[in-house]
Amino acid sequence: MTEIYLIRHAQAEGNRFRILQGHWDGGVTELGRRQIALLEERLREVAFDAVYSSDLYRAMLTASAVYKPRGLALRTDPALREINVGPWETKFFGNVFYEEPESAELFLNDPARWRLAGAETYAQVTERAYAALEAIAQRHEGGRVAVVSHGVTIRCLLSRIAGVDLKDKTALPIAQNTALSVLRWEEGRFSLALLNDASHLAALRQPAWQSTATLRHEPLDPRRDREFYCDCYRDAWLAAHGSLRGFRPEPYWDAARAHLQADPQSVLRLLDGDRPLGLVDLDPRRGQAEGYGWLSLLYLTPEVRNQGYGIQALARAIVRFREQGRQSLQLLVAEENAPARRFYEREGFRLLHFEEGAAGRLLLLERPLTERRDDL
Repeated sequence: MTEIYLIRHAQAEGNRFRILQGHWDGGVTELGRRQIALLEERLREVAFDAVYSSDLYRAMLTASAVYKPRGLALRTDPALREINVGPWETKFFGNVFYEEPESAELFLNDPARWRLAGAETYAQVTERAYAALEAIAQRHEGGRVAVVSHGVTIRCLLSRIAGVDLKDKTALPIAQNTALSVLRWEEGRFSLALLNDASHLAALRQPAWQSTATLRHEPLDPRRDREFYCDCYRDAWLAAHGSLRGFRPEPYWDAARAHLQADPQSVLRLLDGDRPLGLVDLDPRRGQAEGYGWLSLLYLTPEVRNQGYGIQALARAIVRFREQGRQSLQLLVAEENAPARRFYEREGFRLLHFEEGAAGRLLLLERPLTERRDDL
């Protein structure tokens, strides 16, 4: 008998940003790293003969909880990757749900019928991943192996092994990050001994994004949205400084129009369905030569603050500038704006220096857009 511990990767950027990451090779969050540490502790006394993972970073880093403490080599296999969602790769869930609701509904609730040009089907994922898993089981007959893969891929494997329809989310929910299932390979077939167990995460605070998956964006229309933009900037200024002293909307509106002329995707309205929630304003030219991106404004309406939307808004800047090859993201925040300072510090921003602004002292903050990957 071969025993296989099938493990979902730790929380990745795409999970937290609420994007369809598929084959996109994003990073692992701080929460994800804590999950990996708890997974390592849970499996401390379990002996393994080999460790496999998808060749995407989020899976390989999760696998380090198993192979590193035992001095084993990590074996990677692209057949264990997440589903390739083609043109949906790095699209935000809120945009996909709004722009392609029928296809999104099938993707989530009737996978066998989901088709998208340029993307894999669930059946194709099942075939490639099952063949890889079967080969691993045969290669390590009589041993115990850890295999780290991805949410959809693991559901496809478990659906085939347990004989449960992918539409049945009650019997076959998507695994939590670092949850594990235990499979047994005997006489040419798999059986399921444990399903999606994440008890090692019991004491860990879970992410807020799970209740805020509908945030979408659309480019600001300068012919329609001047008043909306100025109202947002005015409210942001008031929240930051406690008064409107020094505020004049015209320079900021003129700058926003210049940003849109340079890049039509640089100034975005943020919405939940058709309800405006805020905006993101990026300056596509500032910092281009020096290799950083510039976030001119991130604004959310008061009623949706502290609900997990902030990271989804910030992700618009992170993903956009990373695609352009920028190495870091910079912004200014008012010294007295304690909530904003706490948010940006929590999201990895560090102080560069102070500047004097029209209404008081400003902090210049910077966050890296690329992470070191020498921890594998």
